[in-house]
Amino acid sequence: MAGGGFVAQTGPAKNYAGKVTGFVIFTCLISATGGLIFGYDIGISGGVTSMNDFLLKFFPDVYRKENEDTHTNQYCKFDSQLLTTFTSSLYVAGLIASFFASASTRLLGRRMSMLIGGATFLVGAALNGAAQDVAMLIIGRILLGIGVGFANQSIPLYLSEMAPPKLRGGLNMCFQLFITIGILAANLINYGTQKIAKYGWRVSLALAAVPALIITIGSIFLADTPNSLIERGHRDKALNMLQKIRGTSNVQEEFEDMIVASEESRKVKHPFRNILQRKYRPHLVMAIAIPFFQQLTGINVIMFYAPVLFKTIGFGSNASLLSAVITGTVNAIATLVSIFTVDRVGRRFLFMEGGVQMFCSQVVIAIILGIKFGANGEGTLSKGYATFVVILICIYVSAFAWSWGPLGWLVPSEIFPLEIRSAGQSINVSVNLLFTFAIAQAFLAMLCHMKFGLFLFFAAFVLIMSIFIYVLLPETKNIPIEEMYLVWQRHWFWKNYVEHDDKAKDMELTKGDSK
Repeated sequence: MAGGGFVAQTGPAKNYAGKVTGFVIFTCLISATGGLIFGYDIGISGGVTSMNDFLLKFFPDVYRKENEDTHTNQYCKFDSQLLTTFTSSLYVAGLIASFFASASTRLLGRRMSMLIGGATFLVGAALNGAAQDVAMLIIGRILLGIGVGFANQSIPLYLSEMAPPKLRGGLNMCFQLFITIGILAANLINYGTQKIAKYGWRVSLALAAVPALIITIGSIFLADTPNSLIERGHRDKALNMLQKIRGTSNVQEEFEDMIVASEESRKVKHPFRNILQRKYRPHLVMAIAIPFFQQLTGINVIMFYAPVLFKTIGFGSNASLLSAVITGTVNAIATLVSIFTVDRVGRRFLFMEGGVQMFCSQVVIAIILGIKFGANGEGTLSKGYATFVVILICIYVSAFAWSWGPLGWLVPSEIFPLEIRSAGQSINVSVNLLFTFAIAQAFLAMLCHMKFGLFLFFAAFVLIMSIFIYVLLPETKNIPIEEMYLVWQRHWFWKNYVEHDDKAKDMELTKGDSK
């Protein structure tokens, strides 16, 4: 295993038979389009909340501070709890929905959870596009959140279970790629609709129905994963599906390991209680720490509020939306880099390189804003300085896009044994959405009070999370998902918590009984 001095070498994981098939590539790409709904929402929210017609109709106090009060602190003019409630209500709904999605993912299958998520998001998009007051807006956002909760719970699991081990990283990262495409599409749409008087914001919000339709219709035609079929008692279908996605009939060894994992899973009646056991400590820590740190990189500050942020530091309305398009493009292109490198250089390398790049860019942004705006937030940026800030933000976004962005979804989805997989992914999604909500709710107030120090705040967390990854996360590339317990047995720290020979012996005995 890769991972420097932190992982002991104790022998290779299994190398199952099979090849990359067109069918598995197709199913993974279709399922990954579910990332569009999350990405579109992230991108659309910040753009819509910078449109004057939208602010005038729903948030007139913010409109007044922006357009009429010329003495307002530049850092504080968008500070409104009602405005942040509109943005962040989605994430509270998604957090709660993720726990229900855990049960549906386990009992009904990954595909059905994706279908529920897409359909619910579709209804929410319709309500937002037709909204007449803030209450209608927030109800629509809640439905969008339920859709995001179900999709984010099921799609990463689906991708990790369908993909062959040697391509699991790249195929799973297609989910993040579609998130970035959704963000970019939203930025482009906002740039166009802000020129439409009075109802441009309605077009932006209503067009969320397009990605919702894609994943809803796609889910109807997708096949479920072999792991999920075995878990629900359909072994013959599971064997046929495994042969189809591996492109060979020689899948008996992998199939038997899946059955063993399923038998272990059946013994677990209360997965949320079981995940608290000592042997699952590394899984639980990663399920909480990785999404927690992912949000504290500060990325959603940039993506939620990029137009607002650029407007705050001196760009005009059109220029701020155009700058958001630029960062969205960088985000999508950089995610492609991770797809083609993650299964070659590994997860740890991308985490560490991205951390260094994000830290440096955030510190320099803080210095520039501190010099030009100072503590009172009064001042302007010259065209040269403003351009340099956009370049620094692009450097930061590209680092996130090939590290914590996709890996924040990939690593948690691939490390859980089947018996706690749905519960673990639910915890991962709920922590992600909890801190997405917290940052979204607090950001505008934090910007107002911390000013340029906000970027130093996030830079400090980037440093902490990079140390965490270096010390505590073993390399997981090319390890079959049902053999992932080996990486914890080999780790210098986690080997003190997980079972060793006992689990291996139990798996062999169970396999023998199943023959």
